[in-house]
Amino acid sequence: MKFTFLGDPWKNVVDEVEAAGHTYVEDLSEAEFLVYPGGRLPELPENIKWVQFIYSGVDGILPKIKKSGVRWANAAGVYAAPVAEAALALMLSVMHQHKAATMYPTFQVRAELDARTQLLADDETTVVILGAGGIGTRLIEMLRGFNANVVAVNRSGNPVEGADRVVTTEQLDEVWPDADVVVNLLPLTEQTRGLVDKQAFETMPDNAIVVNVGRGPVVNTDDLVWALQNGVIAGAGLDVTDPEPLPDDHPLWSMPNCQITPHIATTWTTAPKFIAPCIIANANAFEAGETMPTEVDTDAGY
Repeated sequence: MKFTFLGDPWKNVVDEVEAAGHTYVEDLSEAEFLVYPGGRLPELPENIKWVQFIYSGVDGILPKIKKSGVRWANAAGVYAAPVAEAALALMLSVMHQHKAATMYPTFQVRAELDARTQLLADDETTVVILGAGGIGTRLIEMLRGFNANVVAVNRSGNPVEGADRVVTTEQLDEVWPDADVVVNLLPLTEQTRGLVDKQAFETMPDNAIVVNVGRGPVVNTDDLVWALQNGVIAGAGLDVTDPEPLPDDHPLWSMPNCQITPHIATTWTTAPKFIAPCIIANANAFEAGETMPTEVDTDAGY
């Protein structure tokens, strides 16, 4: 199939997709599908049959997708390794008091920080993973070496490789009380918005840590601030926030028990290293008249 990029093409991606039998063209009017990195979407000519979005979350562009009148694919699962790595890094950083240690540059806080430090490498630590798809599966692989007890949460309750237990989202009230760490990987939908809220925080143990590398609004920000300020939970590690960008004067920035990275688990630097196989698989499936592996379901919202 003939394809083009919106904006400057990524040479390594173009080369890899062309090596798989597809052809890059510069003119949108000559292409059969568009690789879309975000930003302003032009009016799509009739020759464009489908669009490949280079990121996973489509909640912010659903109106564009529906208006376009063509099929879309996202990058679901493509960045499993870097996002899982980012989640693990935030988890460990919060558990080991890294932000607090840098905020108080003195050895005098050693005893206090030591008392707050938690270990992931503990047979009794339970990690609850919300959204056990590609990223969740990769994170579970990374957690194996820590001997943590993993509870995977998905819509179906179907088995997840490596998880010690699998529950549905309707069973969350059963797992909050045992959650030492909660990792959100869920997409943003009407069903997931505000899923982790005051009621959830109150049910978690006071040593709980919440990590969000999914979508910011899945965690209620005001409730999170309240929970952190009042010792309801122990800490949070956030790569995504609500609102985003988080205002410079927001209280989360100054909390010693809240580690924040500015949505860098997957970026323009990361994407070119991983996206080509996804584009190829989707193009091949479309050409064969099949559903694309990462085709967007506009009704589901992802």
